[in-house]
Amino acid sequence: MRFGNKVLITLAILSLTVQSAFCADVWVNNLRRTFTENNAIIYEINLRTFGAQDTNKNGIIDFDEAEESGTFLNAISRLDDLKLKGINTIHVLPITPVGKIKALGTAGSLYAASDFDSINPQLVSDKSALSAEAQARKFIDEAHKRNISVIIDLPSCGSYDLYMQRPELFVKDKSGQPVVPADWTDVRLFNAGSETAVNSDVYDLFKGFVDMVIKLGADGIRADVATNKPAKFWKDLITYSRSKDPQFLWLAEASESWTEPVVKDGVFTPYNKLLEAGFDGYYGSYFNLKNFKTGKELINLVLETKANLSKFSEPKAVIGSFTTHDEMSPVLINGTKFSDMIVWLNSTLPVNSYYVDGFDTGDNYIYMWANKDAFKTFTDDDYYFVHRGKIDIFNFSRQPGGKDNDLMLSFMVGNNIKKKFAELVSNGKFVPLRASNPSVFAYSMSYDGKSIIVIGNLNFRANVETTVYVPRLQPSNIVIPIKIDSIPINERGAIKTSLKAGEIQVLLVDDLEIK
Repeated sequence: MRFGNKVLITLAILSLTVQSAFCADVWVNNLRRTFTENNAIIYEINLRTFGAQDTNKNGIIDFDEAEESGTFLNAISRLDDLKLKGINTIHVLPITPVGKIKALGTAGSLYAASDFDSINPQLVSDKSALSAEAQARKFIDEAHKRNISVIIDLPSCGSYDLYMQRPELFVKDKSGQPVVPADWTDVRLFNAGSETAVNSDVYDLFKGFVDMVIKLGADGIRADVATNKPAKFWKDLITYSRSKDPQFLWLAEASESWTEPVVKDGVFTPYNKLLEAGFDGYYGSYFNLKNFKTGKELINLVLETKANLSKFSEPKAVIGSFTTHDEMSPVLINGTKFSDMIVWLNSTLPVNSYYVDGFDTGDNYIYMWANKDAFKTFTDDDYYFVHRGKIDIFNFSRQPGGKDNDLMLSFMVGNNIKKKFAELVSNGKFVPLRASNPSVFAYSMSYDGKSIIVIGNLNFRANVETTVYVPRLQPSNIVIPIKIDSIPINERGAIKTSLKAGEIQVLLVDDLEIK
């Protein structure tokens, strides 16, 4: 096997990130096209923590000590860093005001929306004379200058505060009380109507949100728990948004794995009906990777997802939902190797890459003050409520981030490799490759005479030996290592390799298209 110099990995970063920091003055939204071609590299941020300035390093923002939580304006300083790391899309968690009654956490959950057509004052800097809307527009404009698209999160439910103001918007139980969905005790379930009769009051509430974010210059919406509203509700809303911006993206939080409503007898719209209603994409079931023991499980998931997407006349896509704000940090599940594997699966599979703020440096989202009595609160909850191992969305807390520089390097390289081979990932054929070891997955993405071969070990406890069978591979083929810890050996029609526990290898075959 003939290998290129390993220094190519480092040089790839330099050559691919030496780009102009600013694009044209006039921003043209093309996010739908980017997404449906699997070329989005999405970074999820909580603005309340994204630019937070925790100077005393205790993990909580102490306003009495002149510390500052995240705002639209102080988030701008981090945009160049995201650009450098290869990010081209930001998913901003909800920017709507949050409820303070029956709240979770000392700042309130971002998903307990108390209003849908105004901006959360927690995200507005009091150091600027700009209005809340102007500050939000400035943040989005600055992202666009760096060629970064912006998706805004649309909360699914209303806070208890909103219920007290407008009880007619909500589902009631037999005793006339508002329905609590799942175990989300700080919110109440909207009555969005049915397929034959959409609730116009709830629709108008969400329409106001669409108007607001389009006016701010956003490029798309991620719909939280999209499954709990009728398909017609979404179809009407999506059609309305597209009349204003044909490239406006709609991403549904939905999955093949979710088959039940969030409450008994509640509305449930499966992912395929949401896509028929106009959503451009959904989450898929890649978060199940943490439970897989065999390579065949991952390969089957990819094949099933591709088959599901092929049923639609318009292009649809998924995100690499291996880790989201609802998932525990991968370093707590299977260590840094698991995070590294997620990077390279996102970069080489036919998915849109998706990461949470802090993932790239190995944050485990363990907060020392978590779930303890609070010294100060801004809601009726005097408890630092947090989901263990998940990014905090309930309190004024520190900026996410770890100290794993090796992971960050891999993250940067993976994102830039995805960009370099964007055409291959977008147009290439996914080909499963047979591996002799059951814990190993192997596949290739092939297009225009080139192939990327990916081999991974889902056994995070032991090293394995495996043979991967590659049709038409010859010892004379030029194979360039993009990501390896050990040296594989190719034979006629096969690659033999040793994989460390949880290791993933990525190889470029520059003169072979695998079919």
